[in-house]
Amino acid sequence: MAEQTVTRTGGLFDDRVLNSLISGHFIVDLLNGQRSLLFTYLSLILGLTNSGLGILTSCYVIASAIAQPLFGYLSDRIGARRVVTGGVLGMGSFFTLAMFFPGWPAVGLLILASICSGAFHPAGASEATLAGRNRLHGREAVASSLFFLFGQMGFGIGPMIGGPIIGYLGISGLLLLSFFTLPIGLIALRELKELDNARRKPSEAVSSHVENTSQKKRIFTRALLLMVGISAFQSWAQSSITAYMPRFLADKGLTASAYGVIIGLFTAGSAIGCMLGGELADRTSRKTVITGSLLLSTVPLFFIAFTGLSFLLYPLMFLAGLLTGGPFSVIVVQAQKVIPGGMGLASGLTLGFIFSAGAIGTIFTGMLADNLGFISAFYLTAIIALAGGLLGLLLPEKSSNPV
Repeated sequence: MAEQTVTRTGGLFDDRVLNSLISGHFIVDLLNGQRSLLFTYLSLILGLTNSGLGILTSCYVIASAIAQPLFGYLSDRIGARRVVTGGVLGMGSFFTLAMFFPGWPAVGLLILASICSGAFHPAGASEATLAGRNRLHGREAVASSLFFLFGQMGFGIGPMIGGPIIGYLGISGLLLLSFFTLPIGLIALRELKELDNARRKPSEAVSSHVENTSQKKRIFTRALLLMVGISAFQSWAQSSITAYMPRFLADKGLTASAYGVIIGLFTAGSAIGCMLGGELADRTSRKTVITGSLLLSTVPLFFIAFTGLSFLLYPLMFLAGLLTGGPFSVIVVQAQKVIPGGMGLASGLTLGFIFSAGAIGTIFTGMLADNLGFISAFYLTAIIALAGGLLGLLLPEKSSNPV
């Protein structure tokens, strides 16, 4: 893994490498945020059922998930610069082409764009953590949370912007968004250049390996299995909302502009929750953040199902996103510490599993929606979050000390 040796004493936003990473994450997930709108639009054109929509969404997410460990490993070997830049530019290129070929060709091109997104995320996440560790006085949890915050902001703002654009200009209007991948990708290419030349010293690598091995013996046990289950439930709950709420609202007669705002509130809440979760984990414990967030999230998720389409949906969606998003950065930072083999690989494995679990769970949610309706599917989401919170209660305190 590349390591920059220059020490800076400024604030978070004074680190130009970190700035290029969070900018890249924002634009990549701004385009990813169009997924629910585009697939809802395409599913109606292609005549897909809710299960079909779930499978389509799952293919998109799984393609990215499978790519993440592979590109994470690659970034450990060749450095993050080319992987990050290629991910941003590739995402923009395939997304742009998809706007010109509606129907099944667009589905294939969007999946290729998702693979490029999968290339960016592990390399970006590992370098963001290193920026906090090496150049920002050890604030790795905060730097990682900031990286994910901007990604979630992009994902949240995406539908809010994309919905009105599609409403007025059609899906080709989304080219206004994909254009920005070019300058942002080129900025990352310039700013990350210095990281290619600085490699971890052998003694540091040995020390890190010994530390990781020790942590592996201590954490890769019952606590790890619990974390696997918790991350799966957290991802499943979030993915079910983002995949099926737009379709539910579209069936109720809402326009893309209207349900784009509603789903955007959920993802914007998730972005804020991700940042707050990282801060609280430093001040309290990982167990407190994970357990408390998921248990509390069952309240707004239950009322989303109970009230359906009403004026309460707006604050409930924001609160549900805030609370289900709280554990995300905590899980990723923890994985970077305990999984040996390089931070890029660790980030890729963790993010890949989280997204895969959510994608697979989304298929089951879609089946339930087809047979019993959307409201039953939303009740299931509350139960899933509750299960994750209950598993969090079983986490040992020693695995959740502040970073």
